[in-house]
Amino acid sequence: MRALLQRHLAFARSQSPPEDTHALEVDGLVDPAITFFSFRVRGELFGVAALKMLDAGHAEVKSMHTAEAARGRGIGRALLDHVIGVARDRGFRRLSLETGSMAGFAPARSLYASAGFEPCGPFGGYRPSPNSTFMTLPLMGG
Repeated sequence: MRALLQRHLAFARSQSPPEDTHALEVDGLVDPAITFFSFRVRGELFGVAALKMLDAGHAEVKSMHTAEAARGRGIGRALLDHVIGVARDRGFRRLSLETGSMAGFAPARSLYASAGFEPCGPFGGYRPSPNSTFMTLPLMGG
């Protein structure tokens, strides 16, 4: 798990300047506001995602990553659908995320848009940045 998270951080850092790299370190994922998920097939780790509670009605998708060898197999979609379902089950009214605006993040932005996420302004503690894309998904009725 740590190796996949390190690859996620390395990718984010290779694409974004330090001030706009918002991927969480492993230690950041132990925050009580965060629920961490993994996708495994016969014990092999193929992807991870996290859900962070921002407040009673708003949560954030964090640290979503699919192993390079497993891409194109629907794992990212399955993880995202799971995170959305958990957010709904927990009564959140809105689910948001921050991802990079650079070309390397285009597949992520496409995945999020295909799930109904739409562009929005910064939320939580984020600041406006040309390196960030902010997206949100209303979760009707919580």
